[in-house]
Order: sequence, then C-alpha cells, then structure tokens
Amino acid sequence: MKKLFAMLLVLVMVFSLAACSANNDPDPTQGASEPPASQAGTEQSAEPSQAPTEEPPAPAADNPDDIADTMTSSDNKYQVAFITDVGQLKDKSFNQGTFDGVKLYAAANGKSYKYYQPANGDAATDDDRYDAMKAAVTGGAEVVVCAGFMQEAALKKAAAEFPDVPFIFIDGYPIGLDNVAGISFQEEQSGYLAGYAVVKEGFEKLGFTGGGGGTNPACCRFGYGFVQGANDAAKELGKTVEMNYSWQYGAAFQASPELQTMMNGWYSNGTEIVFACGGSMFNSVAAAAAANDGLVVGVDVDQSSQSETVVTSAMKGLSSAVQWAVAKVYDGSFSDIGGNGTSLGAKDDAVGLPTATWSLENYTVAEYEAQLADMASGKLVVDSMVTEEDFAKLTATEWSNVALNYID
Repeated sequence: MKKLFAMLLVLVMVFSLAACSANNDPDPTQGASEPPASQAGTEQSAEPSQAPTEEPPAPAADNPDDIADTMTSSDNKYQVAFITDVGQLKDKSFNQGTFDGVKLYAAANGKSYKYYQPANGDAATDDDRYDAMKAAVTGGAEVVVCAGFMQEAALKKAAAEFPDVPFIFIDGYPIGLDNVAGISFQEEQSGYLAGYAVVKEGFEKLGFTGGGGGTNPACCRFGYGFVQGANDAAKELGKTVEMNYSWQYGAAFQASPELQTMMNGWYSNGTEIVFACGGSMFNSVAAAAAANDGLVVGVDVDQSSQSETVVTSAMKGLSSAVQWAVAKVYDGSFSDIGGNGTSLGAKDDAVGLPTATWSLENYTVAEYEAQLADMASGKLVVDSMVTEEDFAKLTATEWSNVALNYID
C-alpha cells in the first residue's frame, strides 16, 4: 500500500492536481472511477478560534505530521475544509487519518485548509454539524470533507443550501444530492485479515470492543469481518477460539474509566488480544493491555507507534481516498463521483495490515500477501453488512470455530 500511496503523491506534485490511478478502471456498479492505493482536543465552536501558525503550506510533504494542523491564509479564506466526527481531531485513528488526507493534498497543491469541530463535542447535534459546515463555506471553502456517518442530516441541509460547493462524505453513501460524494470502505475485509492473522499467530482468547453502540456501519463491518477471519483460521487449525464482543462504553468513541475497567476484567480473565475499534477508545484498551500483559489490534490507521501493545492494525485508506476525491474537485471531474457512492476494498488496495510494523511472528508476510491477493481477485469473499437488518448476522450465525460471548 505504501508504494501506491507514494505514486499518488508524485502525481499530485507533478500535475498540481491529483489524478486517478491508470490501473483502476471505472466500476459501473459504483458510478465512479475508483481511487488509487491507500495507506491503508479541546472542544471548539463551529468555527474554532485557531492561533495562526504559518502562511499557506509548503509545496509538498509526505508526512502529515510535518504539516501544521492550523494555518492562516493571506486572505483569511480556507479552500479545503474538514468537519470532524465525534471524538478528538488527533485521535490517531478515523478523524486524524481523514484530516491527514486534507493536509497532504493542500500541502502538495498550495491550498489553504482549516478544520471545523462542531460545537458541544461528543454531544454535538445535527444543528451543530450544520453550523460547522456553513462556517466552512462562508469561510471560503471550495470543497468540504465531512467525516462519519452521523454527518448525514446536516449534510442534506448544508449541501442543498450550497449546491455549488462539493462535499465529500467519508464513511458515507449517496444522499440524493449531486454535490455530495459518498466514500465508504469494505471494512469487513480488513477486519477479516486481522482476525485471521491473530488466530494464525496462535492467539485463542480474543476480544472486540467497538464504537457507535452497534449502529455505526463501519465498526459493525470491522467486527463482523474480524469474527469471520478468526473463525476461518481456527477451522484451518482444527481448534475453537473464544471471543468477547461488546459495544459497551463506546457510543462516544472516547476513552473512559468504565471501558478501561471492563478491559482490565477481560485481560485479567484470560483475554490475550483485543481489537480496539473506536477512535480514542484505543487509549483505554491499550492502557488495560499494558497493565495486564495483554495485546491490541488497532484500527483505521497503523497504530503501532501509539503503544507497544499493538500487534497489528486493521487499516483502511482514509488519507489516500480523501486526496483522490479532493483532487477530482480541482481537476474538474467531481461529477464522476458526486451523487454516487464509491466503495473501496482490497481490489483498490484500500484495506490491509501494516506488514512493515506488525509484530506477528508465526503468520508470515507471504501468507498475508497471498490472502490479500485472493481477496482482491474475488477468490476469497468476506460477507458484508449493507443494511441495518444485516447487523443481526453476527449473533444469528452459528460460528463453527468461535465461541462468541456477545455482551449487550
């Protein structure tokens, strides 16, 4: 994934506009050409007060951490805007991975940028999100990137009010407006790869803790794939593995004493590794793991640098997808994706595990790459969740090799 991500940045710098990968043909089922490879705070008002830190970004950068989160533009207008999801901007996960794409595109193309965190933090309402979007547009946004499925109601209002402004809906879907492009991921594939890998590695007592209270489609797909991968690996090994599975204390995607206490209980009672699928929830899981000699699977981005407890991470290409979609605004091809939904998976190099940083020893990179190739070709199919009715698949399934302990 790093190789193709690097290719994307090269194209951005050469043409001053990002271009679609020549290796990806349009998918008529999605109504849009597909993007190239992926990498796999303090509460603020709708228009946060941000201390100026620098003039417009340098011509190019390949590390988003080298690009300031805030800047000041010469005309006080900000061309590329980001509306955060719940949780912290610097969550080392979903929000940060999405914002990284905004910063990288802006830095490579000399665009001004700004993030807007809806008022009221984790208790933000649809009106708070709308106010943030309106502030972005009145602040000069030429494109607005919105993170998370909870943006839908506010997006419908803001995009209808400002039909000439393109909106990019990350973890989203079509909402009936031509100026909104829904970009989603096949998280079940990434979850499967992680579940399969850790069982092949030798772990037999697993855990999953997810954000959104069991209603967030992305987290549900991650978790459903994780169980499928663990089940298939256990079946191949001729064993049964145990798994605790819960949405408790994850509604706000935040770390909490309650979540950490629950994780301490899991680890002290024999759980070896937990998939922490919910933004800043990771901090509670990693703290409990460190205190109990436990281990963690990260989510969305490579979280190995955040804790020595991280064995691997189930990633999706947030940054690359954002750069690709924003580029289509500036190269005049946004109509290819506007009004449509684009779903990205293994065939787009948009999901995977970080082989350069994982600490797996028994499951090899060669085995992983072969499995990922089978997934990309369609030889290996992972069942997905598309509708709300599909969310019942997890508990309705009689898993052959996973003893699932579902905790309401």
